[in-house]
Amino acid sequence: MDRFKNKVALITGSSQGIGAACALRLAREGADIILNGHKFDDRGEKLIAEIEEMGRKAKFITADVSDVKAVIRLVKEAVTAFGGLDILVNNAGLEIKSDFLEVKEKDYDTVMDTNLKGIFFGIQEFSKYCKKEKRAGVVVNMSSVHEEIVFPHFAAYCVSKGGLKMLTRNLATELAPLGIRVNNVAPGAISTPINQELLSDKKQLQKVIKNIPIGRMGKVEDVAGVVAFLASDDAAYVTGSTYFVDGGLTYHYEEQ
Repeated sequence: MDRFKNKVALITGSSQGIGAACALRLAREGADIILNGHKFDDRGEKLIAEIEEMGRKAKFITADVSDVKAVIRLVKEAVTAFGGLDILVNNAGLEIKSDFLEVKEKDYDTVMDTNLKGIFFGIQEFSKYCKKEKRAGVVVNMSSVHEEIVFPHFAAYCVSKGGLKMLTRNLATELAPLGIRVNNVAPGAISTPINQELLSDKKQLQKVIKNIPIGRMGKVEDVAGVVAFLASDDAAYVTGSTYFVDGGLTYHYEEQ
């Protein structure tokens, strides 16, 4: 399947986990890939090799997406890398655990800058490019089930994802005349490095799985498949939506 033949995709935070899975999935379906992370290391080298083995092009651009100037530079460099940019997957994100009464301003800013502010201005730069070049574009934001359900001790994270939910809906309307679609993917409990603490706590893990009707943790490939759908022309009439990839967790959730 070559749904992304002659397309270029930028995936932020793609050194590992869901971002890496998205990069590999889009490349497998024909896209050339711009990878991104804080640093270029053996993970990036391995991904580039895998993508090039598929016959696609790949480049890694370092940038901290919590820094607006760095995000703008990232999009500009992504555009010039292979002569264009069609798909922006805003995957980079983080969470910092803290009781609400103990949250530090620095930690709040770090979460919000990474999960919302950087995405805001990254989409803006991408949209300016699309408008200038008179070309359609697709944005897929990595949200979370916590744009919808509570997550005690992660208030800033939930605020950032709730904001992303509204940003996506607003931009879907505002950018539609430019031919730009904007959607969210909201993973639930996925086996990724960010969930390593949960994965190593068998007792807590079983509590979480009991909340998932499908009865298992999600895989990064489960998320990448939905990202690929939303980025493709198969979703040409889809914008402003959130697609939950959670095994049924969201509407079956009980805080443990």
